[in-house]
Amino acid sequence: MNRPIVVGITGASGAAYAVRLVEVLLSAGRDVHLSISPSGREVIRQELELHIDLDDFTADTLLLGAGRSTGGNTLAELTEVSTGDSNVLGSGLVRRGKLHYYHYRNFMAPMASGSFLTGGMVVCPCSGTTLSAIAAGMAGNLIQRAAEVHLKERRRLVLMPRETPLSLPAIDNMRRATEAGAIVLPASPGFYQGVETVKDLVDFIVARILDQLEVDNGLTKRWGSE
Repeated sequence: MNRPIVVGITGASGAAYAVRLVEVLLSAGRDVHLSISPSGREVIRQELELHIDLDDFTADTLLLGAGRSTGGNTLAELTEVSTGDSNVLGSGLVRRGKLHYYHYRNFMAPMASGSFLTGGMVVCPCSGTTLSAIAAGMAGNLIQRAAEVHLKERRRLVLMPRETPLSLPAIDNMRRATEAGAIVLPASPGFYQGVETVKDLVDFIVARILDQLEVDNGLTKRWGSE
């Protein structure tokens, strides 16, 4: 049985990575429990020109709109999306995974409790503020609380920072998060797979995240493959 994957989108650059990750997880038949911080919403608006309403979230605004921005919409392959405590995407598409959305202030969401079993969590992208909070064991919003739950339950937690250069406090926070059990996976795409579009670079990182979650994928050519 495939357990759901928790995805948190926070206010670092790299919104395209998050949208593509959600698309591919749904396509792979994995249920996704999603939360977006206010800063994450602003980055989505800035980078993808999408206007997300955190209080009245609709999945088609995020996925159908951003599919064009990331260079390829996979939603035609997906089946059955619903949004937990928000409204259902009514596009008529048939999908494999279900999308559940929870407001960042909703501490009654399933992901806020260790009794809710998951297949892991990804914070993508992971802002410096979110990284600092996770490293310190703070839980100021649902994303931070869910990350804390995954650490205490010894479940897979993937943090994808995207910032350069790195300050010493940021490096130290990465070390502390790693020591606590998180996997720090910076957005540093490789070029050996034959890059032709920005989407290829996005897929490289998304594939690495999926590998950490043990979700089969063929997004990129692997080293040594024909």
